[in-house]
Amino acid sequence: MTSTQSAADTGLFSPVRAGTPAEAATTDAACLQAMLDTEAALARVQARLGAVPESAARVIGETARAENFDLYDLAVQARGAANPVVPLVRRLTALVAAEDAEAAHSVHQGSTSQDILDTGLMLVAARTLDLVLADLDRTADALARLAARHRDTPMAARTLGQHAVPTTFGLKAAGWLQGVLDARDRLRRVRGEGLPVQLGGAAGTMAGYLEYALLHVPHAADDGGRRYIRELPAALAAELGLTEPLVPWHTVRTPVADLGAALALLTGALGGIAADVQLLSRTESGELAEPAAEGRGTSSAMPHKRNPALSALIRSAAYQVPSLVGTLMQASVHDDERPAGAWHAEWPPLRDCLRLAGGAAHTAAELTEGLTVHQDRMRADLDLTGGLVVSERLAAQLSVRLGRAEAKTLLARVSAEAATTGRHLADVLAEAPALAGRRSAEDLRKLCDPAHYTGAAGHLVDRVLARHRGLDRDLPTG
Repeated sequence: MTSTQSAADTGLFSPVRAGTPAEAATTDAACLQAMLDTEAALARVQARLGAVPESAARVIGETARAENFDLYDLAVQARGAANPVVPLVRRLTALVAAEDAEAAHSVHQGSTSQDILDTGLMLVAARTLDLVLADLDRTADALARLAARHRDTPMAARTLGQHAVPTTFGLKAAGWLQGVLDARDRLRRVRGEGLPVQLGGAAGTMAGYLEYALLHVPHAADDGGRRYIRELPAALAAELGLTEPLVPWHTVRTPVADLGAALALLTGALGGIAADVQLLSRTESGELAEPAAEGRGTSSAMPHKRNPALSALIRSAAYQVPSLVGTLMQASVHDDERPAGAWHAEWPPLRDCLRLAGGAAHTAAELTEGLTVHQDRMRADLDLTGGLVVSERLAAQLSVRLGRAEAKTLLARVSAEAATTGRHLADVLAEAPALAGRRSAEDLRKLCDPAHYTGAAGHLVDRVLARHRGLDRDLPTG
């Protein structure tokens, strides 16, 4: 490896994916190997169908190894044809010819650059998604444990950054889990149904593949090659673990756009978790803490700091992926049978989406598995407003005696007084003339206990946990 190559693609400014499984699955070498795997698999299935000699397919498979190629040289040569497949095929053909001159004629038979590159990227995506889905399983399990353990742990809900009404940390974790399950289900669908091989030939007609079949496959001409054209994509898809397309999708970029959208949904769900953890781990609240590790969260200037580094990494991915997906969506406007520029514009953002989403998923698994919950701080923060956090409950209770409008007017006035004086809302409310002889201070104190005003939080947690366990019914709320 040259110094130029060793200095490239290190993730220096993308620590969220540096050193993660997704990064290893999306390196230049991994992408090159995926394209070579496509060439080798194509030769194997063509051999099984009789279009190329089995001996040729064997030599191509043995030669199609990334270590036989100079990545940097391949990248520079790609400038000549505006894609890396042309120099790749040239180099592969030369390597095969050195082993078997006849076998060289079977390299890339009937194919086109877009077939190899599109299928290679779908193969990279499949391999990366397998890793991402494993990390999402870890994250979902960790969130389910948090939701169950803290099903009834009260905390303050915040809306627009302010205390709203009481909730439970279990419900917050269940909300996180719901988002992860949504993203995981979408990615599973894409992985299982939405990553097709590409076999269109020069202009999407499959003419090259068909012509070689008519020349070499016995009885292929009996039905005009229709059977061969059906069997070839199906065989290649099975060989690579991808899906079979209805027709070539050279200019119908649904697979790329759908994959990008699913990755954006994922990073959005994980970014929401990270944002909550970051806010709730602030010094002023201290309700959550990221898992500690040597050197994690340190500051170059302030020795006392322990920054929420994992959350920052996840959020960095969540901020980037949507704009990258925007490029994929814009590039889906293809003209003719292969556009100049739109197809080429897809490659970097698609790989970056896979890397960032994969890095975020791996980081989220570590974050959620080691998250520390400080219940005492949650309760202390819940009590900060001296009962104001349950003013909604009091308004409902008092409306029975005072009427709805009068109850809300009274609560608005005494809430402002309590906030100004620092007194507990129950004490101020007990002195209100409208409640004389109707509600004691002790009774009002009980009504103001935020732990007793979490609504259906526990039941809602149970419903999400039932989904996580694959149940189709609600669980008892005991």
